[in-house]
Amino acid sequence: MVLQVPLIRLKCGANSYDWGKIGHDSAAARFTAAHNPDFKIEAEKPYAELWMGTHPSNPSFDAESGRSLLDLVASNQQLLSTDIDEAYGSKLPFLFKVLSINKALSIQAHPDKKLAERLHAEDPKNYPDDNHKPEMALTLTEFEGFCGFRPLDEISHFLETVPSFRALIPQAEIDLFNNQKSTEPKAALKALYGALLTQPNEKVESEAVKLVEEASSSPLTFAGGNHEDLAKLIQKLNKQFPNDIGLFSSLVLNYLTMGPGEAIFLKANDPHAYISGDIIECMAASDNVVRAGFTPKFKDVPNLIEMLTYETNPIEKQKLQPVQFDRASGDGEVLLFDPPIEEFSVLKVDVEKNGEVVIDGLNGPSIVIITRGGGELRVGPKGEVASEGSVFFVGAEARTKIKGAEEGLTAYWAFTEIRK
Repeated sequence: MVLQVPLIRLKCGANSYDWGKIGHDSAAARFTAAHNPDFKIEAEKPYAELWMGTHPSNPSFDAESGRSLLDLVASNQQLLSTDIDEAYGSKLPFLFKVLSINKALSIQAHPDKKLAERLHAEDPKNYPDDNHKPEMALTLTEFEGFCGFRPLDEISHFLETVPSFRALIPQAEIDLFNNQKSTEPKAALKALYGALLTQPNEKVESEAVKLVEEASSSPLTFAGGNHEDLAKLIQKLNKQFPNDIGLFSSLVLNYLTMGPGEAIFLKANDPHAYISGDIIECMAASDNVVRAGFTPKFKDVPNLIEMLTYETNPIEKQKLQPVQFDRASGDGEVLLFDPPIEEFSVLKVDVEKNGEVVIDGLNGPSIVIITRGGGELRVGPKGEVASEGSVFFVGAEARTKIKGAEEGLTAYWAFTEIRK
């Protein structure tokens, strides 16, 4: 069977994890309830993620027929395009999500392809995919997180001014760090962070108590002064994960805040942790996570230490700057967030009140979620009413018209194309 009109309304599922926002405070829950009549929000339950795609852990379905999206694209190659089907097989190469974060996610990184293949072969329970997982986060609300390593001079400053941090690092590693940070910075940082993450739990807990006391009793002078925000962050994180090793990662990793409409890209093996906010997330189709703190889940400290990039880029370099999308026209703005990988890109589409935007056909499949307002999506003769939380699949080469109603409309649009 060949679908003549490649516009499919989807029904998607949400995951409940402890770190999710509660009840209706969760955008992931609200968006899911808006388009999935089988999903009911429980007022006291945390809702963390809305998944959109073909990943078997939480696949999407055609809202009309009930067939899985994976089944639909596998049996209709035209929906993917021949190029995508040949490159990635009969599935979407990306996974699209909405995350609603109430408490910190784990200190983590995602493996590159080679490591993912090895971890999956050795431990398929904890590493369910053999694929890498570079990812991009686009903010819907105010957001905070950890992203990459701080400049080495900042870490040196904290070693000098935070006694509890210094007490966790053996003097040999401190000397190595100080001697090598200008000549072999990655080796110096790896030795320091590896020493920190492998300290005995009893010592970590003892020094964490002192760290929190330093941060709470003297926030204005914490770490030599001018670090009151960091002192408050440590206090907040300690309430979520008391005396956890992750508290000390706040002295080693970049602390990042962003407003709505900004984005960051995290390549494979970059350390990070989301702390709060609602975001759109797009990633290669994988569910592999290597963790080392702020989590009751499986931790894999040896692999994390070995895999990390140990790059110390400034925060601004972690952000992804959008450009105007040159295959869109009409009454509004279409921004392209285009990370340096093949599996996905994301459009942010803003349609004016009672306006219309046209997206020319893309040489690959798309998933679209409406995050504000409403109107209509139309491909050829087929139109679908769009409202906040609506999710759609758009097939390859489908020229799409997006109409905004009285409030206008905002949509996030994940897609993949083969770059030639």
